[in-house]
Amino acid sequence: MAEHASISRGTLYKLARRDPSVSIGVYATVLTILGFTDRFAHTADRRNDSPALDIDEARLPKKVQPSRRARAP
Repeated sequence: MAEHASISRGTLYKLARRDPSVSIGVYATVLTILGFTDRFAHTADRRNDSPALDIDEARLPKKVQPSRRARAP
């Protein structure tokens, strides 16, 4: 597997141990080799990231007021 993915056996070991130092590109390569490209796309879709969406929603302003424009005479 490591040779096919053009990575070292050590990197493959780290990937299997979920080491955070493994790049997302290595994960993408291995998932593609294994035929899980559709699952990778699903995982990378921000609509499936509930915690991030909750944080974004919390940052929205509570009230939105129209800007005050100078009225034309």
